Amino acid sequence: MSEILGLLQFLREAERLKRVYRTSWTSSGQQESVASHTWRLSLMALVFEPFFPEIDIGRLLKICIVHDLGEAIGGDIPATAQHDRHPKAAQERHDLLLLLEPLPESIKQEILALWDEYEAAHSPEARIAKALDKLETILQHNQGANPPDFDYAFNLQYGKKFTDMVPLIATIRSIVDSETEQKAAQAGR
Repeated sequence: MSEILGLLQFLREAERLKRVYRTSWTSSGQQESVASHTWRLSLMALVFEPFFPEIDIGRLLKICIVHDLGEAIGGDIPATAQHDRHPKAAQERHDLLLLLEPLPESIKQEILALWDEYEAAHSPEARIAKALDKLETILQHNQGANPPDFDYAFNLQYGKKFTDMVPLIATIRSIVDSETEQKAAQAGR
């Protein structure tokens, strides 16, 4: 029974991701939550699965689901605000460990290992998750009802080292980059 109570406590705390907001806007002008970003990232993994027959889709989806869990504690730090003095990954891992405390050790270790795998991008699934994560962000920026001073040009280099690692995603990225260039031109930036 205490194990179930710990699982429920974790799930209640993870609910914070529904109300942790990113610097992305939906097409209707609402600020995007981390949970909604994670949902579409997972959906992207699912719909692009046929293009990656060698990938373990279950593992890929697990990585997508846990990749931003630590943000339930410390929030999202936009890419434009990240710098080397305050490494986002170290803080996010610390926050993830706090969030995982009520879980049984085996589940805690599985989630932590998946998060570490994503962060290191050392498996094909982690590299695809990381590439899709960057692509989802750019896609949302292009689709969102952004403020007038939104910097679309930033996205033309954002996450490129990850999206370039996966040939199919690099191809998709070129399509999305064309959309970004059009958005930047329309915004006069």
